[in-house]
Amino acid sequence: MTVLEQPGSSRNKSSLAGPPPAWQPRVDPTPLLPDAEPYRLLGTDAAARLDSGLLTRLYTELVRGRRYNAQATALTRQGRLAVYPSSTGQEACEVAAALALEDRDWLFPSYRDTLAAVARGLDPVQALTLLRGDWHNGYDPQEHRIAPLCTPLATQLPHAVGLAHAARLKGDEVVALAMVGDGGTSEGDFHEALNFAALWQAPVVFLVQNNGFAISVPLAKQTAAPSLAHKAVGYGMPGRLVDGNDAPAMHEVLTEAVARARRGGGPTLIEAVTYRIEAHTNADDATRYRSDAEVETWQAHDPIALLERELAARDLLTDAFVGATRDGAEQLAADLRERMNADPEVDPMDLFTHVFAEQTSQLRAQAAQLRAELDAESAGHTEDAAGTDGSAEEARP
Repeated sequence: MTVLEQPGSSRNKSSLAGPPPAWQPRVDPTPLLPDAEPYRLLGTDAAARLDSGLLTRLYTELVRGRRYNAQATALTRQGRLAVYPSSTGQEACEVAAALALEDRDWLFPSYRDTLAAVARGLDPVQALTLLRGDWHNGYDPQEHRIAPLCTPLATQLPHAVGLAHAARLKGDEVVALAMVGDGGTSEGDFHEALNFAALWQAPVVFLVQNNGFAISVPLAKQTAAPSLAHKAVGYGMPGRLVDGNDAPAMHEVLTEAVARARRGGGPTLIEAVTYRIEAHTNADDATRYRSDAEVETWQAHDPIALLERELAARDLLTDAFVGATRDGAEQLAADLRERMNADPEVDPMDLFTHVFAEQTSQLRAQAAQLRAELDAESAGHTEDAAGTDGSAEEARP
């Protein structure tokens, strides 16, 4: 006997024409839906209300970011970095994310988001230490309010939710901004993070940089959703669809989402439609899965060029301003180049540092074994050196 065949069943009653009341949506989904087209400011009438000071600051950071990307890529080719995932073409997303946060807030970057960390004030050398292969992480996350660069896809998102939820429980007005690529939205961590964030109304903002490809997999082969921003509705949070190459639009939407989270409004999912101009990393051959014509189309929608048009229309793109901006960017690149070309002094025992507050018994045993091997190697070098010196003395007349 089935449940519907039980005595008193309402199987044939008209009240079961639809689902029971408990199945109904808890909120009206309409306000959560993103716009049909990516939100833009540059090139529209709304650009007239933009503050000139903000535009010049965004431009300065974009130019610095482009030069930073170019220098980091060159260092990779020279063997000074093991790998570099460039954010060339995505600088508007990176810079806007950094500028939208207050000092007390936290940034949770992915491996491609070193520029966001640098724009937030982190030393570029420290930002690149992980990609150089020297340390697990090149900076103190607590000091800079920047979580370690996350190489596994989307695993930083639940961390951001946990920190934001803890801050809310403590009464701290702290917001976490978590960055992820379109490929990361295919991971289970993405689902878990958004689900918990919405349920707990955690003060966290999710920024998805949709740059078209998860390495070589185009977005159309990852999802059938109308947009990634539409995924927000299923979790009960608003979704925003933005032109990721429009720096002031990105800054406005991110700033609004951060403010909403801080006043208790809960999380927001933002999809920035942008494009990865460079290959996935220096180990990738992007010509195998996309055409030069496609790249050229997006280069015509370059974030720096878009902002230059607005600045020129306001007579702000003067030779003096452009020259000073470029000089500052070149100084950043020169300093980075000089310091990265110096061989670092590394201690193998650092492998066991900053992993656990209290080392496990296994790690203590491994650390002791490594220390013994290093001491033995050092003693061997000392004996070899002494033997060489003695041979040299005997050989003298």
